[in-house]
Amino acid sequence: MASEYAEILRDIKSGSFSPVYFLQGEETFFIDSIINEIESSALDESQRSFNQIILYGKDTSLVDVIGASKRYPMMGERQVVIVKEAQEIRDWTKEDGQNLVVNYLENPLTSTILVFGYKYKSVDKRTKFGKTVEKNSVFLNAKKLYDNQVPDWIRGYCKTKGVRIQDSAVMMLSENIGNNLQRLANEIEKLLLNVKGDQEVDSAMVQRYVGISKDYNIFELQKALSAMNKLKAHKIADYFGSNPSNNPLVLTIYSLFSYFSKLLLVHHSDNKNDKAIASLIGVNPFFVKEYLQAARNYPLGKVVQNIKHLHEADMQSKGIGFATKKEGPVLTELVYKLMN
Repeated sequence: MASEYAEILRDIKSGSFSPVYFLQGEETFFIDSIINEIESSALDESQRSFNQIILYGKDTSLVDVIGASKRYPMMGERQVVIVKEAQEIRDWTKEDGQNLVVNYLENPLTSTILVFGYKYKSVDKRTKFGKTVEKNSVFLNAKKLYDNQVPDWIRGYCKTKGVRIQDSAVMMLSENIGNNLQRLANEIEKLLLNVKGDQEVDSAMVQRYVGISKDYNIFELQKALSAMNKLKAHKIADYFGSNPSNNPLVLTIYSLFSYFSKLLLVHHSDNKNDKAIASLIGVNPFFVKEYLQAARNYPLGKVVQNIKHLHEADMQSKGIGFATKKEGPVLTELVYKLMN
């Protein structure tokens, strides 16, 4: 899916536009990026006031959308109709509305670029409507990236910006921010403002400009857990507990769940070769040594038990089945259970 997104974006940047784009799915970063690129590059600034129409789903109907799309451009070769939050249009489920869209898609006006941003949902591709949408538009199903896909996405994003980034910096960003692509993009853009010449982004820059503490971050917590360094792990847990706004417990639990899930894969792998393990769990071979060390310190049964502890801590932090506690004590108790 990421390659499809990159291909769509590449075509748009090269000035190659299609009559209809239908962008759906959970990962809104991909949808917003394509819409923003079309919005900024399909028309000259002087043309936008005449030939660019922005509609919002909750305030419009498919009759309005198709009506606007059939209009011819004024004093220009094309017009752009962008429907943001298109999933909010009320008559999507009505046969008359769907027929309007189907009829237009089968014979779109070539001077119009019609863009649907259909977030968080997806059309049923088994229906005539869904089949027509997929066949007669530039269709993107924007899925959330899996955790093991995030490092490659970070590298790719930096590459498109003409900047190199070290593996340690990639892992620090992915482990601390996760698969929130919009936040990752924002933080990378912040880093790029401070890159000089052909400077390579390293972990020190991430710590300085993204605001991740050098010694107290999820990356260091995982390293302390893997090495069974109880003193350091508890120091980091105490720091997180005293700074909950900068270190939300839900993100810490999510990252640790991902970490121990990778250890499960390591235990079940017959091939303990660095390259094979790196491919299996989606990390750079440089970091495999840490995971192999952790697998030795945490036998399979303990890994399974720790995943249970993480689930219980998540429930406890939300007051589900447990007395509600503040985030600090929940994390302190969790770190103790993970290592004992």
